[in-house]
Formats: sequence, structure tokens, C-alpha cells
Amino acid sequence: MTALADILIRRITATGPITIADYMAECLLHPQHGYYSTRDPFGSGGDFTTAPEISQMYGELIGLALAQSWMDNGAPRRFTLAELGPGRGTLMADMLRATRTVPGFIDAADIHLVEASNALRQLQRRALAGYDVTWLDSVAGLPYAPLFVVANEFFDALPIRQFTRDRDGWRECQIGASAHRLSFGLSSPAPIAALDHRLGDTRPGDVVEIRPAGAPIIIELAGRIAAHGGAAIFADYGDWRSLGDTLQAVKGHQSEDPLDHPGQADLTAHVDFEALAEAAAGLEITELVPQGVVLERLGITPRAQVLAASLKGEALKSHIAAHRRLTHRDEMGTLFKMIAFHHPGSPPPPGFVP
Repeated sequence: MTALADILIRRITATGPITIADYMAECLLHPQHGYYSTRDPFGSGGDFTTAPEISQMYGELIGLALAQSWMDNGAPRRFTLAELGPGRGTLMADMLRATRTVPGFIDAADIHLVEASNALRQLQRRALAGYDVTWLDSVAGLPYAPLFVVANEFFDALPIRQFTRDRDGWRECQIGASAHRLSFGLSSPAPIAALDHRLGDTRPGDVVEIRPAGAPIIIELAGRIAAHGGAAIFADYGDWRSLGDTLQAVKGHQSEDPLDHPGQADLTAHVDFEALAEAAAGLEITELVPQGVVLERLGITPRAQVLAASLKGEALKSHIAAHRRLTHRDEMGTLFKMIAFHHPGSPPPPGFVP
């Protein structure tokens, strides 16, 4: 039993079952025992690998796409370049390196990283040494200015609430404790106003997940972009509309029961992109596009060929594998989706236009 499991069992025994959202928040961000509070979870030595860690090409292309959007918005002399959940800082570092070739872009950028983990902030400081970076605990602290923002595998880690359709309403999945173990259970059925719109496309037994923190974040971002210009690019796994139980835990690059090791495994759930889009009032929304399609439109294959020309042996094999992993339909190419929000007065970012 982990230290956090013991804490949660004592809490549940004293006050009753908790929601999955409460459980995820404790497991990921508990100040002493939370997953992101205590470790570097990325790469071969961690529990999972994200697209920016697979190849520099990912960050380069996303950075250049945002730079083009900056130009399409009139190349404002000062703007906010932000990343939500920046991991080790790899994505932002690659974006900044690639956009040095865009006249005026770096000089005009005020770099902001939204990061709750002090452990990860230390890694980001090393990756971005030499740049003037502002760290924030939430998007509410972002300046009211033109905003160009990226979030890669950020929303999937925000806590979810999970509901099962019942004849008499919805039963929420909760976490209880018995015999000194955590266990899943369901609440009594009740009407849930936030799910009234799902009564027409679900049947008894269907599972729907909602992410309470998602819409407020989008509202903050959309307000700045609508008022001052800009664009947002989001990449995550999920689909247009939530349906089914997608809560998962990953430890040591292997899936496991989400209740097995609280605080020592990554917890995520698929993103409901429709819910994010509905919160982006005043912005234009692109179609939801597979990651592989966006990267190919941005020119990942020609870029891969340029990089391959100077490689050989194992380095070349690794490079080829990275290109395949990012784009192939049997790997991250279709599992991950991308969507962009942008100011109505400007075109969508490159990669989101057929």
C-alpha cells in the first residue's frame, strides 16, 4: 500500500466515498505524495513518452505553425507565447529554436508556462536556460494580450467525473474503501443537469465523463484571444464526444488498475473535444484532425528527410522509428487528435486546412 493510499482510505472511512475527480487530483498533485509533485514521469526512465520527447520535429513544426498564426494576426509587437503543462520544457525549447528564423517572433514573445509541479518547473528551467520565462499556477494569470498557446497532453490529466446512465437518471462512479482497500462503486441515481444534453444519445448502462476544470480554462484562453488576437493548438487523445469508461493508469510504460498505486502511476482519461469547443465563445474552431494528418500537412516528411541525411546506423533507425510513431495510423498518428481555436479575423493555423 502506498502512503497516499493509506491517507485516502482514512479519509474515505471518516467522511465517505470520493469522486474520481477528487481521487485524480490527490493522486496527481498531492503536495507530498502526488505523482507530478514527486518525479519526472517522462521518457524511457519514466512511465510514458509524449510526442515532444519522441522527436524534435514535433516541436519545430508546432512552433512554426504558431509563428505563421502570429504573422496572420498582424505580427503584434508584444504577445504571449504560452504552453499548458509543459513537461520537461522540451516542446517549448524546440519551438523557440525553430522560430529563431522568423524575423521578430522571439523578440516579441513573452514566454509563459502554466505548471503546477515544482519538480517539473526545475526541469523546465534547465531546458529553457537563457530565455526569460514566467511560470504560472493557472491560466488566470496570463496577460491580457495577443495569445498564442499550445497544450500537448494537458487536458487528459485534468480530473474527470464519470457517470453511468440509469433509468432514473445518472449514477456517479465513486471510490470507497473496504477491508483496507480502495474500490469503485456507484452512487444512487439522480438527475445531473450538466448531462441533460446527453439523454438523447445514450442508453441505460452507457458511461459518460465530464471534465469540470476544462471549460473554465478554455474560457480564460478564449477571452484573451477573442479580445486581442491569437490562436491555440491542442493535442491529446480522445474524440469529439465522450462515451465509455476511459480512465486509465500507466506505470513503467504499462497499464494497470487505477486504484493499484495511488500517487505512483499516471492517471488520465480521454478528452471530450466537443466540450472544449463549446467553451470557446467568440473563436473560430477547426475540425478535429488526426495528429498524423496535421504533421504531414506541416511538412514532417520533408523535414525528416533533411534530418536523415546526416544520420546513419542506430541514430538513423531511431529517427525513422520516431517519424513513424508520430504519424502512422497504427501508432500516435490517429490515436492522438489535434484541434485549433483562432481569432475570427485570421485564418486557422497551418496544418488545420485541408
